Amino acid sequence: MAAPLDLDQLQTFITIADTGSFTRAATEVHRTQSAVSMQMRRLEERVGKPLFEKDGRSNRLTEGGERLLSYARRMMHLNRETLAAFDDRALEGTVRIGTPDDYADRFLPEIMARFSRCNPRVELTVICEPTTGLVEHIRRGNLDLAIVTHDDAQRQSEVVRREPLLWVSSANHQVHEEEVLPMAFGRPTCVWRRAACDVLDRGQREYRVLFTSYSATVITAAVLSGLAVSVLPECALRPGMRVLGEADGFGALPDCRIGIMRGHTARPEIVDAVARHIAESLDNISVPATDDGGSFDIAALTAVLGRRSRPGQMPPAW
Repeated sequence: MAAPLDLDQLQTFITIADTGSFTRAATEVHRTQSAVSMQMRRLEERVGKPLFEKDGRSNRLTEGGERLLSYARRMMHLNRETLAAFDDRALEGTVRIGTPDDYADRFLPEIMARFSRCNPRVELTVICEPTTGLVEHIRRGNLDLAIVTHDDAQRQSEVVRREPLLWVSSANHQVHEEEVLPMAFGRPTCVWRRAACDVLDRGQREYRVLFTSYSATVITAAVLSGLAVSVLPECALRPGMRVLGEADGFGALPDCRIGIMRGHTARPEIVDAVARHIAESLDNISVPATDDGGSFDIAALTAVLGRRSRPGQMPPAW
């Protein structure tokens, strides 16, 4: 029977992957650099493949290293979950969380399921509102934590995920070819709306706002029914949508950044635990898949995804 993998080695491996340096990783895991190097040699011997290759002064993951990283993160998460299940000092209390509805649909099922398994005594109270409303709730003390669209000009948040912002239309209609482009947007304060209008104005493309709503469900319905074009982050793509690119006459948009905002709370240890869990969960959530109900324009999507950042970075909301 094959010997199990060593969790300490896996934790060091993850730290090297995140920092890009054996030296910085040694500081993070409180070991000498030679001890870290020895751990990685033993881990490479165990999996039978090289995990790192030199890239200038940094260390880049090999193909085998990239494959192992996903498994290693899941194993470390399961390890923490197992220990938490037997911890009599487990966190207990209530955390009030806010998120836009499009993030709730894509991210909350996995976030809540994982967190609840690790912290069964913590009650999560969730509200769904646009980012601007969540920011106000944080300022008034109505929320402990909010997942928001990061906006440098308007608010401060800890960016935890970065995704491409994409032009989207219906895969079954040609609405994007209309002379005056019909658009579906969030409210005028929406970061995505401002970015899209800036690109259209610079390109001197005629358009009219046909639908305005803070609800992602309404915007998605307008797109899928072929009534309008909109802009969505990668996480909000749905079967039946087509991603539009420069070949279709649509210029590049800035990346979306998802951030975490914290409110004032008497239980910072619980809020810190939830925030840390959200960041780790978002780091591991992959691109949404399509089904037989529809398809994305793969060529356009692939071109845009070339700009996608590595894990640990993040987007916005209506």
